Amino acid sequence: MLSRRAATLQLAALASGVSFIGLRPLAALADQQPDRPADYAPDEIVANGHKFFGSISRGLAEVVESATNRWGKPNGYILGQEATGAFIGGVRYGEGVMHTRNAGDLRVFWQGPSLGLDAGADGDRTMMLVYNLPATNAIFRRFGGVDGSAYLVGGFGMTALINDDVYVVPIRSGVGARLGFNVSYLKFTPTSTWNPF
Repeated sequence: MLSRRAATLQLAALASGVSFIGLRPLAALADQQPDRPADYAPDEIVANGHKFFGSISRGLAEVVESATNRWGKPNGYILGQEATGAFIGGVRYGEGVMHTRNAGDLRVFWQGPSLGLDAGADGDRTMMLVYNLPATNAIFRRFGGVDGSAYLVGGFGMTALINDDVYVVPIRSGVGARLGFNVSYLKFTPTSTWNPF
């Protein structure tokens, strides 16, 4: 927060076209993002994940710890459900709510195609950890990555998707049969759509 004297000097500098050394320019103040979500501690994520996944979540703490060691503390997370199907090519559709500490909650939908040596179908409860999100609306874009699955009846796994410096790390607990790996992306949208592209 600028003092009254510093603010007056800054305005005088702008009016005269002169820059004072040591004063923060107004452009720098405008670059600060007050709606950037604050970080979550790993134990908060694990506690919310246990509530969401229930008895299926035995390995959740280890997965969250692994993600925290790799990418730091998330500043958002999504809780939702999704369904997928694949035979060489596949699609994934899901919906949920993105939670942030200080920027509110946001309903999100995701969909995306996949291509690879992959076959099966599954339904998942999904928690997605979101890292480096500059603002809540920045989630509405495509995130790409490589996914691998191997389970019959039930499973639990983690992948990572990236767009610029923003990471989305889905942690899935699923029921179904799936085997293989694929290259895919997820497109996040504010409304549901059948178009995976």
